[in-house]
Amino acid sequence: MQDEDFRWFLANYNELYKKHGYSFLVIKNKMVLGVYKSFKEAVESTSPTEELGSFIVQECNGDDSAYTVQIASMAFPMCEAV
Repeated sequence: MQDEDFRWFLANYNELYKKHGYSFLVIKNKMVLGVYKSFKEAVESTSPTEELGSFIVQECNGDDSAYTVQIASMAFPMCEAV
């Protein structure tokens, strides 16, 4: 269900940002359960009533950096044993 919730978040991202502005959204079953100022606040406020792992917390900041990750990788030559 978390994959479906994330896809719903992406499909509705612009509308969610217009409605909630910069925030951390708790999403479950394609619904916003809560809107918070920090990730920590979102988890702490939601976990007493919802099982951890049954909801997602997504940053909503108005651009794609809220839902994309950039990973840098550096390759080092293998050292040969002498």
